[in-house]
Amino acid sequence: MATENLSPALRTPASSRPYAKAHPGYGKRSASDQGPPRVEDFMLLPERERYIAGYVDHLPDGAAMDIKTLAKNIPLYGQMAIGSALRALTVAGHLRHARCQVSESGSRWVTLTYWSRTAHDNEWWGAFIEAENIRVTQEAAAAPTAPPPLWAATEAPATRVTAEAPVAPSERAPQPAPPAPAPPFVPQQRTPEPAPSSPSPAYLALAQLGRIEPRLALSAADCTVLEELATAWLDRGVNTDYLTHALTSGLPAQVGSPVGFVRRRLHDKIPPHLPTAPAPATPGAPVRRLLVECTECRTPGPSEALPDGLCRRCGTPAPGATPETPADPPVDRDIHALVSNLRCLMKTP
Repeated sequence: MATENLSPALRTPASSRPYAKAHPGYGKRSASDQGPPRVEDFMLLPERERYIAGYVDHLPDGAAMDIKTLAKNIPLYGQMAIGSALRALTVAGHLRHARCQVSESGSRWVTLTYWSRTAHDNEWWGAFIEAENIRVTQEAAAAPTAPPPLWAATEAPATRVTAEAPVAPSERAPQPAPPAPAPPFVPQQRTPEPAPSSPSPAYLALAQLGRIEPRLALSAADCTVLEELATAWLDRGVNTDYLTHALTSGLPAQVGSPVGFVRRRLHDKIPPHLPTAPAPATPGAPVRRLLVECTECRTPGPSEALPDGLCRRCGTPAPGATPETPADPPVDRDIHALVSNLRCLMKTP
């Protein structure tokens, strides 16, 4: 029996590996004022930096370009090599990291990555970060408009339509005017009686003196008279326990007039003013929500403090870190004698 279509079905070509996407709002951010792609881009960079820069330049905005992701997608280089290449690209003026504040309390910061195909100097990157800081601050200051509540939306009642025979216009009876809507019924409201004002903390502290120390029992009138003096103590930052301890400690054996004794102590032992809290920032001062971040150690700071995207510690080479020039081998060295000596050493047990 003849069999048709013996050849296997053609396989669909494998799709290219998609770029790793970062979280929404993060990842690669293309900077402004950069030229179109050209063949001679990154030609002045070393081979490793040129290869990684070409790969990063072809990534779309929002793609993840951290060290681990790049090392996973670029099999030629590991994480250490890519980290060194990103540092070189930062110094060359193609890359900047910035730390952005995303909470009003300043407890949450995220790292943003800006990439430019065209290399720029520190002055350009400083102006760019300042413009980005103004934009981010304005976006944070503009509060979103809340949608109207669902209960505020009212719908007109549905009209019931019935099928009736068509009537000539001359035979239609004049429609009476709709009656005026009745005013809504508002029940008579009863004016609530004013609630008795609760006593102040100073008044309560004075009223408790008689229960703590019977020799300082005060009447309600005495507490009212001394309430202003006791309030001055609380206004200076002390609490009611401190006030009670200051009035009841070191009492004489007999107290002839409790109200006079307490008044005297409130005058003589009033505590000093506590130091005031530091003044808040001036309202007109600019708010920093975007700081440049060191590519090496992730230390944030203003643009002028991190030239070339590196802090002072990472940008300054450590003493002795520069590679020394290897010394020239001795001219009068006998290679044959050295090899013979090594062979003898290998033969010895």
